[in-house]
Amino acid sequence: MTTKTLICMSACMVALLMAGCGGKIRYPHYYALDIPPAPSPAATDARLPATLAVRRFEALPYLRQGRIVYRPGPAEIGFYDYHRWAADPATTVTAAMIDSLRSSRLFSFVRPYDGQSRQDYLMSGRLERLEEIDSAGNVRVEARISAELFDLRTGETVWTGDADETSEVETRNINSVIQGMTHAVQKSISRLVASLDRQFVAKSREVR
Repeated sequence: MTTKTLICMSACMVALLMAGCGGKIRYPHYYALDIPPAPSPAATDARLPATLAVRRFEALPYLRQGRIVYRPGPAEIGFYDYHRWAADPATTVTAAMIDSLRSSRLFSFVRPYDGQSRQDYLMSGRLERLEEIDSAGNVRVEARISAELFDLRTGETVWTGDADETSEVETRNINSVIQGMTHAVQKSISRLVASLDRQFVAKSREVR
């Protein structure tokens, strides 16, 4: 190997090292769904003398990766490398659902499912979608949640619900996207609880 070749190789190595040292290191930013507490329930008896356990909501595999999801096209899914969830969205949705059910005073007691306590009813659900949707000229977010209620005494499904909420994002930045997702999740949960209230209470009255 000639001296000229060695000099060229050394110069290249120095240039690479300098570029690496001078490059800016990017660290991930973490976000959470900031769903406000549901209104405190009125000091009245529950409308149904029954207890409810809520199982932790599931989520599709691509929503469990920790990175915030966006869709650049109808059939394409992308992930932000530096914008991630600080808390699992499905866990946040479960806690918000329990809070909303307690506020509704539909059941006498609502608690997270622990696999041991015996309740009258069990709710399970799934976070179907929570993503940014990009299209020509605008950005919006979508949240979709499904849930069902089981009568643990009979083993029957007594209610199923599905809520889909889309919100426009006025400012094209990640903070506005997260705010839009929070709003969409909150509205979806409110719609599910309202659906349960209407259908399940009506069925209970028919049985009586």
